[in-house]
Amino acid sequence: MKTTPPDFSTAERDFYLKEFRGKSLLFALRAKDITAPRDREVVQEVLRALVLNETRVILLVETNESTPERRAVEGLHTQVSHALNGLPAPVPLLPESDEDQRCLSILETLRTVPVFIGLWPAQAGLPALQSARQLANRLTVYKLVILDPQGGVTARGAPLSFLNGSHLEELLEELQAHGARGEMPHERRRQLETARLALEGGVASVSLCSPASLAKELFTYEGCGTFFTLTDYCQAERLALDDFPEAERLIQRGEQEGALKKRTSSEVSQLLLHGYGARLGTERDLVGLCALLPYVTDNAGEIAGLYTLRRFQGEGIGSRLVGKAITQGQARGLAYLFACTNQEGARRLFERFDFHHVTPDAVPATKWRAYAPERKRAISVYKRELS
Repeated sequence: MKTTPPDFSTAERDFYLKEFRGKSLLFALRAKDITAPRDREVVQEVLRALVLNETRVILLVETNESTPERRAVEGLHTQVSHALNGLPAPVPLLPESDEDQRCLSILETLRTVPVFIGLWPAQAGLPALQSARQLANRLTVYKLVILDPQGGVTARGAPLSFLNGSHLEELLEELQAHGARGEMPHERRRQLETARLALEGGVASVSLCSPASLAKELFTYEGCGTFFTLTDYCQAERLALDDFPEAERLIQRGEQEGALKKRTSSEVSQLLLHGYGARLGTERDLVGLCALLPYVTDNAGEIAGLYTLRRFQGEGIGSRLVGKAITQGQARGLAYLFACTNQEGARRLFERFDFHHVTPDAVPATKWRAYAPERKRAISVYKRELS
């Protein structure tokens, strides 16, 4: 079952555009951050793709009306306008107006075109980011996107590509408890607090990334910033037929990264038929998968094709999948499960689940039929008895 198109990046982009179709996305950005032509071009192309995709787009742009910033906003407006054959001029939003007035201004524009560009004075007492969050919650948009040249969040020098509500709360509490204010700029702490309040107020997800990485953040599996949800609500469930194209794209990515071995079309179909996928939320894409391949004669099962997107590694996705396989193996009355891997992270994961390193002859002999000898020498075999 070959479903992967030649242009993998296009497949990812189309997948996310399908997710965003008919939804509303609110972008919070500063005009000074898109004065560089390259940054502005990336933002423009993403916005054009979204509006042509029938996605509603709301931009709240903080500006001091300087000449470079005014030109940046005009350029953004012109390019998006070309995609729509016309777009109302950016609307100055008044900080002294109440929230309902600002929302009504947005709704009046969205009645005729799917894009609203609002200008927020940089010198206003109410920060633009706070106003964006209020609008996102008041309108309950699908996604809030915060653009910052610094990109996603880092902690102790490591990038944090995914934060759910509890982890976000822990990070904010840690900053407060340990007085680590010098380690994280005030604006970054404000962004974290904005993300937390937006999620608690009903926004499905928040993304924080740089203008230059916006397309990668919104339109690829890997992303390039920090993705926030209120809870991880990760579910590992049996793959359905309609999941197969998406799952096969995930397998291909794992093969490209070297995390999974190359498989024939027939072998991929076996993984899909016996596969389980990990999904964040009810409308999110697959973030990991594995298969529980049966060895009927030996009353055993093999956990195969275990893969998690790099963005979500370390977030417990692999544990959910292995736990699901163990539960299924026990439910089926299997004598044992085994797995083969050349990945150090997978070795540690299996050991945490009481799998033990064994020799190849401790698992079904049929596993090694037509198996490449060089790969067999390179892998480790793990086994867990089920009783």
